[in-house]
Amino acid sequence: MDRRWADLRNQVVYRSKRLNTGHLIEADQRFGQRNALGAHALMLFFVSDAPSEPHGYKLHTAHRTWPQSPDSDVLPQLLADMTEVAADNIAAIGREWSPLGPEGSMVNGGDMTLPPGAWYVGVGVSTLDSDQGRWYQVARTLREAAAGRHMSAFNLKGQCYVLLTDGTALHIDRDPHARLGDNGVRCNKTLNPDRITYYNPYEHLTEQGDDETRDIWRQLTALHHTLSAHLLSGRRA
Repeated sequence: MDRRWADLRNQVVYRSKRLNTGHLIEADQRFGQRNALGAHALMLFFVSDAPSEPHGYKLHTAHRTWPQSPDSDVLPQLLADMTEVAADNIAAIGREWSPLGPEGSMVNGGDMTLPPGAWYVGVGVSTLDSDQGRWYQVARTLREAAAGRHMSAFNLKGQCYVLLTDGTALHIDRDPHARLGDNGVRCNKTLNPDRITYYNPYEHLTEQGDDETRDIWRQLTALHHTLSAHLLSGRRA
């Protein structure tokens, strides 16, 4: 089971980086247009039994992006709004509600149809805000400087925050200029089950960082608990 969860964490890291890159490309292509894409995206993770796979499961990822608007610009508030949406759907629809829809869907892309028996394992967010600056500011600066500096969106960073149902917290810093061997991943649990004992500086990851970062973790935790309580009700561990 430890190896399975470690494998899942690594798969989630890969999926999150890939989604963040796709998010960046689409936002760059639509920047400044009437259909401009917002800086944040929601990610939902599910697994299904797959006996032919090395660890006996298959990972499924659905996501949601938003148009650029004041309502989708502030990540902690966006997460709080999604928690409220989920709670309202649960109250209105009951046990049959799924964040994948068809009624009250919270997603608009990715794996929106799951195999029978698939179950929820986590939630995350992709954001194009980074320590380089807010997405809209950086993207605008990129365009002003691109002609002289030969820069593109692929020079920009992105990041993801993820919570899984085994208590895993992941922060993923996607940095195209990272040094070789630096994968940009901080996790409160091991990504390598063969390392039996080691000091983990990220054991309390969700309590670290500045006020905004901690607020993102708090709001993501509230959404995660709301989804877990509903989607995993009655499921045996």
